Amino acid sequence: MRLRKIFVLGVALSLLGIAAPASAQDDPRSCNDELPAGTPSYVSCRWLATPEEALAIANFWLQNDGENLEAAVPIPPILIDCAEDGNECTPAAPGPGDGDGELHDVGEPDVEGAEDGGTPECAAGEECYVDPHGLTAAQVSEAEKTAAGQTVKTAVAAGMRVWVDTELSDDWKAGKLPEAARKIAAVAAQEGVVGVRFTRQIGVGQTFQNADEMDKFVTEATTELRKLLPGRKLAAHTVVPVFGCGAEEACKTAVSAKYPLLDPDRIGAWLAKGLIDQLALDSGHLAGTYATWKIDAATAQRNQWTQVKARAWDAYAHLAAEDAGFTAAGSPQLTAEQATKAITERVATPLQNDAAETVTLWSRWQNAQGQVSRMYGEKWAANATWDQLKKLNEVRPRLATVYDPAHPEVDAATDLKALSEVFGQVYVHTS
Repeated sequence: MRLRKIFVLGVALSLLGIAAPASAQDDPRSCNDELPAGTPSYVSCRWLATPEEALAIANFWLQNDGENLEAAVPIPPILIDCAEDGNECTPAAPGPGDGDGELHDVGEPDVEGAEDGGTPECAAGEECYVDPHGLTAAQVSEAEKTAAGQTVKTAVAAGMRVWVDTELSDDWKAGKLPEAARKIAAVAAQEGVVGVRFTRQIGVGQTFQNADEMDKFVTEATTELRKLLPGRKLAAHTVVPVFGCGAEEACKTAVSAKYPLLDPDRIGAWLAKGLIDQLALDSGHLAGTYATWKIDAATAQRNQWTQVKARAWDAYAHLAAEDAGFTAAGSPQLTAEQATKAITERVATPLQNDAAETVTLWSRWQNAQGQVSRMYGEKWAANATWDQLKKLNEVRPRLATVYDPAHPEVDAATDLKALSEVFGQVYVHTS
């Protein structure tokens, strides 16, 4: 049993070895030989505790039946003795929500003019609703009655984790951000909603004239939403094409010039500042963008997630991969073997590499001409792709999809029940 404890503790300590690059090849703390074949040269490994040191640490704590571990105690807190000469202790004034600082009997109003143990009575005596964040009872009630509001309730009832999905950049450009944010917040205020994804493919189109304007939108949109929805998470979707280049300098130069707004340092700053809680990176460009430099989709994907991990973006926010490639006009015609291969490459790989924490797969979308693309059969007819996806039960909480209540396959109840068999999360789109 002790050997097992030593082994487990030693392994745990050894796994902490990913650190700064070694300064020399003969560095005894270098663990580059532990990296898998094909790892880019700019990724290095260094032991914080070598296996020998980890064993010594484990032995120290476990020797003599864990004598040192049992004797260890928390560091005592720093206390101030108010009775000691020279120390002056002033009672803190009551803060918001602390009441009036007086002791009250059970059932007695907390403040003058209150009833039922602290519920304020309106001036005219009527039942009133007070929300300090700018949403009225009427706004929330009306939002619950909309198609998006009812879809949220249906998705929650189906056991799915729910986000509200929208695009606020056009409203921001038109000077209508506060009104649009309140409308979305009223939908997202419902019980069971995790948060709001407020923009999609940011930096890709022609919405913003320059990067500073894009930064201003992200700052103002997140500030407005956090004021309206305290405690809810905020998400954004984009793409960082330069990541797929890996170490290919010619590729990085060309791609950066083509997509000047998609600078990884700028996007990383949004995460480091806490503006965004979840960032989804699109995978749609990985198949053909890098053909000039003979970088295939699998290599581009590996390059992308290696860059994400090297920048420690996951230390600041939740990272997601997003993929619309499983859909096809009408429905996909993949065989079971082809579907399994695609799932392995585009769903399992990002998760197994500990790169993306979730994968968002588009299950249905409709273009401007009305043509529908699906990952399942029409009216939920069975097909090989959907059948293979239904086998991913163990990772269902990590799989998400996008649902537009304005364009149902059958109806919200039928659709979300079927989607919940594959996906643990859903982004309910609302305009």
